Amino acid sequence: MAISDETQSVTTALNQSSVRLRSGAGIFDSSAMIEGDSSGEELVKDSGSNISVSSDHSNIAKPEAEQKPVPDISALKFAYRASVPAHRRVKESPLSSNNIFRQSHAGLFNLCIVVLVAVNSRLILENLMKYGLLIKSGFLFSSKPLRDWPLFMCCLTLAVFPFAAFIVEKLAQEKCISEPVVVVLHIFITSSALLYPIFVILSCDSAFLSGVTLMLFACIVWLKLVSYAHTSNDLRALTKSIEEEEPLPNTWNMDYPYNVNFKSLAYFMVAPTLCYQPSYPRTPYIRKGWVFRQLVKLIIFNGVMGFIIEQYINPIVRNSQHPLKGDLLYALERVLKLSVPNLYVWLCMFYCFFHLWLNILAELLRFGDREFYKDWWNAKTVEDYWRMWNMPVHKWMIRHLYFPCLRSGIPKGVALLISFLVSALLHELCIAVPCHIFKFWAFVGIMLQVPLVLITNYLQNKFRNSMVGNMIFWFMFCILGQPMCVLLYYHELMNSKSKLDQS
Repeated sequence: MAISDETQSVTTALNQSSVRLRSGAGIFDSSAMIEGDSSGEELVKDSGSNISVSSDHSNIAKPEAEQKPVPDISALKFAYRASVPAHRRVKESPLSSNNIFRQSHAGLFNLCIVVLVAVNSRLILENLMKYGLLIKSGFLFSSKPLRDWPLFMCCLTLAVFPFAAFIVEKLAQEKCISEPVVVVLHIFITSSALLYPIFVILSCDSAFLSGVTLMLFACIVWLKLVSYAHTSNDLRALTKSIEEEEPLPNTWNMDYPYNVNFKSLAYFMVAPTLCYQPSYPRTPYIRKGWVFRQLVKLIIFNGVMGFIIEQYINPIVRNSQHPLKGDLLYALERVLKLSVPNLYVWLCMFYCFFHLWLNILAELLRFGDREFYKDWWNAKTVEDYWRMWNMPVHKWMIRHLYFPCLRSGIPKGVALLISFLVSALLHELCIAVPCHIFKFWAFVGIMLQVPLVLITNYLQNKFRNSMVGNMIFWFMFCILGQPMCVLLYYHELMNSKSKLDQS
């Protein structure tokens, strides 16, 4: 019964503390202590009564057999009387907007995990019953990309371009060539480092994975060479200013004189950063056991990505139609069905590359600054997401593109548009060149982020709600944008292959 339960809880509370009724205490004062709150002190604080609640510290030192507190029977007479106030102060509901972030939501988080496991278990069983086991032996380490020797040799020969950039900088330091010549040579070297892999991929019938890998590597080399040339030019200008005894900021940290060092360039080309500087913060030693554990995680999560792609994404894509042709509702259903496994693959990719691989590389090179990403999942606007999810590229954009545009007198909005334009071109090259298809879907997808930045910024400023922009980001980018891009490129690739077979 409820009444007996309440009486038992009251008796337990009385057993844990001694109640001393002061002289003149009324009925409300004596009963205030017997409220189902967390402690006697909290109850006294809430009710403002004159009851004195003290813990029986003397029982702590006694043996367990002697700790038999006797309840104060007189206090039971005042317990839960009808005249005792049940509501004594203003309190918010746990899920109210003012109180939700002050509560612990561990139980709801556990519920989400249980529901996620249950839903995905059903999807796994449904997929196995419908398609069977689609995983082939060697799906993770396929031998086809290993036969793409032209692409592999191209990847090795990319090391020529950093060496050429070093020669140019050495000649510039010795004042053998003028500054305009240095600029022209660097433009030629960086452009060649990007155009050479494009030509090799387009001239070969290579695997898609090999082409994407080479293009990503070529874009990284291009970004590093641009940073090296830009930074070296600025260091030469600062050295000249120091020699001419021009004042510099006191906070400026520069090793004078600046010397072109091949060892610094070699370290920069393999370091997990895109911004060149002569020296970097370093860790004291390499944690070999930690590196081994991260490598094991890297292998496991790569296997998970391969499993999801082979078992889920490929069947969904093969059984779909062109998203811009045919039935709109059917296309929307395919996009939504593809969104869940695509999101899993994208999150695994992020974890493998930005957390595991870059940290492994940083540990082996004792690279100290390991802020490769921030909490982009809490981004309030699309602009915040692009600032936090890929810190190496963001720092490069800020250092070598955005602020140079501002210093040149370009408005802030135009500078932001230029940054998105460069990012869109690089994304298009990394996808369109390996597919041999130039439909500019990736380019349009990145440039559409610009109006999304304006929309989410407007909503954030108007409603002052961090959840609005965050939900729009998740929906537009992960639920709608990426699956749509996958379907578009797949069907364009299939259409181009069918045309080649017919010809």
